[in-house]
Amino acid sequence: MWKRALVALLLGAAAVRPEPVPLATPTTPPAAYPNPGRVTGDIGVHDPSVVKRPDGSYLLVHTGDNLTIKTSTDRTAWRNAGVVFPGGAPWTTSYTGGSASLWAPDISYRNGRYYLYYSASTFGSRNSAIFLATSTTGASGSWANQGMIISTTSSSNYNAIDPNLVVDAQGRWWLSFGSFWTGIKLIQLDPATGKRLGTSITGLAQRTGTTAIEAPFIFRHGSYYYLWVSFDACCQGASSTYRIMVGRSTSVTGPYVDRNGVAMTSGGGTQVLAGHGSVHGPGHQAVVPDSDAEVLYYHYYADNGAPLLGINLLGYDSAGWPFVY
Repeated sequence: MWKRALVALLLGAAAVRPEPVPLATPTTPPAAYPNPGRVTGDIGVHDPSVVKRPDGSYLLVHTGDNLTIKTSTDRTAWRNAGVVFPGGAPWTTSYTGGSASLWAPDISYRNGRYYLYYSASTFGSRNSAIFLATSTTGASGSWANQGMIISTTSSSNYNAIDPNLVVDAQGRWWLSFGSFWTGIKLIQLDPATGKRLGTSITGLAQRTGTTAIEAPFIFRHGSYYYLWVSFDACCQGASSTYRIMVGRSTSVTGPYVDRNGVAMTSGGGTQVLAGHGSVHGPGHQAVVPDSDAEVLYYHYYADNGAPLLGINLLGYDSAGWPFVY
């Protein structure tokens, strides 16, 4: 009797919490790359970054004039929700050449606040800077400018764009970033302010024979930190050759190696997703844990060249390497 009552109680509790059902993480990759999962509504995005909000809904910010915001209640249907800076961001224009376009945001929710790191630059330039804004709600117009985190000039051998915040297992804050030139870098941040801590900078990944690496995202799974990056050419519509690569390390500061043991500082990287069919140039990825699975967000280009939101779930094979399904 008590067992039936307990089952009924548990079923009743589940009925009032319509969360996605947790999936058993698959360990066998599909035979071919899957298409992106179904999404609807306002899905034209470039360089998406997503956070799950305390109420269970989703907040997405992407490259655009004054940084564009989208929201979803179910990870499928998306709608526009304004821009981060409806009054503009004049503190960035010396890096953007006067343009309102801001790039490659990275959003997370920590300590009751949203943290948004983002880039100001022009295409192909190292006159670049990464800035921080914070908000308690994430809504358009609620964001406070917290100033610059790091900048580069034409004489720098790396580029201060494409930021990503990661908090390690010890609670330390780090910011990875970088695009082309000498690749992906890492600096430490002060958790109290979100600003740079100290002056050290660590190289995490660099190509050989080409400099086409950017868009780092570090995500901890199990005992490893996985460094996700995009190789090759973005921003050329259906001709884009972007592809998503990964390496891993037991330390957030590296060294990161690929499946074959090749260091990412020597061109290493294991491919996770590349163009296929009508999916062109998938890249600028973000990994977000959710109640049903770890989720890979990215953009890709349709046959007509339009950038679109891509979403897939992540599995891990028997050796602990991720794949999309």
